[in-house]
Amino acid sequence: MPIGLIALALGGFGIGLTEFVIMGLLPQVAAGFHVSEATAGWLISGYALAVVVGALVLTAAVTRFERKPVLAVLMVLFIAGNLVSALAPDYWTMMIGRIIAALAHGAFFGIGAVVAASMVAPHKKAGAIAIMFTGLTAANVLGVPFGTMLGQAAGWRSTFWAITAIGIVALAGILTLVPKTGSGQAASGGLRSELRAFRSGQVWLSILVTILGYGGMFGAFTYIAFTLTEVTGFSASTVPWLLILFGVGLFIGNTIGGKAADKNVDRTLLVVLAALVVVLVVFALTAGNQPMTIASMVLLGGFGFATVPGLQMRVMKYASSAPTLASGANIGAFNAGNALGAWLGGVTITAGLGSTSPIWAGAGITVLGLGVMAFAAAGAKRLSARRTDAETASGSENQPAAVEPAKVSL
Repeated sequence: MPIGLIALALGGFGIGLTEFVIMGLLPQVAAGFHVSEATAGWLISGYALAVVVGALVLTAAVTRFERKPVLAVLMVLFIAGNLVSALAPDYWTMMIGRIIAALAHGAFFGIGAVVAASMVAPHKKAGAIAIMFTGLTAANVLGVPFGTMLGQAAGWRSTFWAITAIGIVALAGILTLVPKTGSGQAASGGLRSELRAFRSGQVWLSILVTILGYGGMFGAFTYIAFTLTEVTGFSASTVPWLLILFGVGLFIGNTIGGKAADKNVDRTLLVVLAALVVVLVVFALTAGNQPMTIASMVLLGGFGFATVPGLQMRVMKYASSAPTLASGANIGAFNAGNALGAWLGGVTITAGLGSTSPIWAGAGITVLGLGVMAFAAAGAKRLSARRTDAETASGSENQPAAVEPAKVSL
């Protein structure tokens, strides 16, 4: 394994921690700034929206530059955002810090995925992307619980100081361990070529699968605390530990999903999305049973995140020689899926459909994602067959014509 992947994973760990740890610290942040928890919640929504903007705009702006320095600058931006958050004297300064850090999020994962794939052989690209995203899963398993405990014990600002320190270490790792990989412009001819990648219908279908597939999982996860306490009957104090089980599932699914996608991306995504639908349906039907709920939590995380390396790899594959902007756009699509799932889950709860309704909504979204994936896979198969036929025909035309042996008259 290239050691540079560890530096990328550490950067992913810090970014994942910044995104998710705020959820456990909202009461302290709200009290510190004298705002309601609903207002404090905009620190989460504002971050997610800024991720989408950064994934598209910032990635497009840096495609002509060499990728390694770009990653370093993005990590500096991430450090600056968390430093502003740690020092914020008021709510709106905190919001600015969150937005600065979020702008680095989408571009870092989008460009980092391209860099990670470039470090390994072609048949190991999805696995390399999975290693980078291991940092994100580790942030959920270890970072969020311990970051929350640190914030509760020493004040919420201490958590952001710790994240700032992680960012500095990741920056040092990127500068010393990540090899030079060229620039998007050098590889593809600049932003115009990057934009041409979006002419591919397969790129758009892949992005749509990302929104629907990941949105289904996140829709169920966003309101999981209500399900666990109001339906399953767990006490509120056990919820953080149950979320660790979800994080363990993320870690396992990310690793296995990456290895499977290296063998066959489309087949892996079809199988994983179908399994995710089954898990969500079973979870919704058995949410009142504690052992089944524990198993469902692990499987939800596992199959939900097993899609990530394959989805990212698929977008890069069909973006061909200009994958940087498409990769960043797909990172934005993950966050768009988060927003879609959370919104639809909230709609079902507001409508009085109960605390398992977000899980059913997630299953419905995932079914749509599975349908789009099946359509995309069939189209890709037809495209591959046409190319094979064309290459065969071209090869036949280039073969020298057969010459009959000369007839000799006696």
